[in-house]
Amino acid sequence: MASIANALSLSVTAKLPAKNSNYDFFVRFQGHRATALRYSVISRRSIELNRSRLCVSSTNRPRSRICANAAQVMDQSVSEKSFTPPTIVEVDLGSRSYPIYIGSGLLDQPELLQRHVHGKRVLVVTNCTVAPLYLDKVVDALTRGNPNVSVDSVILPDGEKYKDMDTLMKVFDKAIESRLDRRCTFIALGGGVIGDMCGFAAASFLRGVNFIQIPTTVMAQVDSSVGGKTGINHRLGKNLIGAFYQPQSVLIDTDTLNTLPDRELASGVAEVIKYGLIRDAEFFEWQEKNMEALLARDPAVLAYAIKRSCENKAEVVSLDEKESGLRATLNLGHSFGHAIETGFGYGEWLHGEAVAAGTVMAVDMSYRLGWIDDSIVNRVNNILKRAKLPTAPPDVMTVDMFKSVMAVDKKVADGLLRLILLKGPLGNCVFTGDYDRKALDDTLRAFCKS
Repeated sequence: MASIANALSLSVTAKLPAKNSNYDFFVRFQGHRATALRYSVISRRSIELNRSRLCVSSTNRPRSRICANAAQVMDQSVSEKSFTPPTIVEVDLGSRSYPIYIGSGLLDQPELLQRHVHGKRVLVVTNCTVAPLYLDKVVDALTRGNPNVSVDSVILPDGEKYKDMDTLMKVFDKAIESRLDRRCTFIALGGGVIGDMCGFAAASFLRGVNFIQIPTTVMAQVDSSVGGKTGINHRLGKNLIGAFYQPQSVLIDTDTLNTLPDRELASGVAEVIKYGLIRDAEFFEWQEKNMEALLARDPAVLAYAIKRSCENKAEVVSLDEKESGLRATLNLGHSFGHAIETGFGYGEWLHGEAVAAGTVMAVDMSYRLGWIDDSIVNRVNNILKRAKLPTAPPDVMTVDMFKSVMAVDKKVADGLLRLILLKGPLGNCVFTGDYDRKALDDTLRAFCKS
């Protein structure tokens, strides 16, 4: 462990009111202290105590926190860093309800994470792309003013092709080697692949431990981190192995999108568009007016798109957690899209890109059945093109490839493929196996060369 040159010197002035009242603390920092930590992949990292904010747990009321801003009170030469309270969307599942926190700078507000950590041991599951950007910040948020918490991490390779059993075992290996117990908390830090794998690992390790989602992509923030769907892929189909397992909370720090590549951003927008098509026509119309601002990462536009998407997802999950009917409608375009991902190769196209092409195919089939008019077809094609998303599958996909993969789709029941299709005015859909098979064949032939 590296030597620490400067110690942290702080002075605390406390005005002590009557018993059982809140305490006001005023803190001055001089110098800093770094703490060395060990990770499974990264050999040395450090945490710096924040110079402008300190949170102290109240001893007589463990759940409350007393926060002092040292920069404002004790040192006017240091500018104050303000913290905006997050927007909170609640996923209503009775005793298993949990909050979705949405906002800028949430990883700089450690109480949001710490209030949902159970026990004293935490395992952060992330990947080699996200770890250098945000792992230190998450460890700091977990340990700042909270020295009894011990944090381990496992850094996985990045990509859909690693969403498999071999990679999942690396999470279990680290948890077992670290001797984590049933009181531990797993934290998923990354996009949809990390969230799905970490959640499945949490559902399986010691038959279930707590976990928290910190999604860092639009795709994960608006869809996959919410609702408790976890799992891995099989070579014959996507997400065929998994479990429904809800997190303790979802923390969406929109600042993490600052480092997201444009292609990943557009991929996530495919899921945003989906909500408008299946259940929220007003939201779809808002997207038509704001698509360029959304792709330009306008903070207010991006925040609203995430919030409204989470509200739609939370409402559906609250009504149908295990996807017995209503929740399946969230998979518009996914049967076609998953076939593209499986047939073309995991990771060749991003999930949202495959879903976008699949959505166009589902809309085309809906039109062939006479369930929607051509104005909806045109609007869907137009908005996906503006979002810089594909509107047709890759040329390598054939009719037979689609049919063979879709035959093992999770929505097949008693040998019958059920699909989510649009029906009626914008914002309405059905989940059904009661459709003319010729319409499906005609759609596949229209989009495939053979």
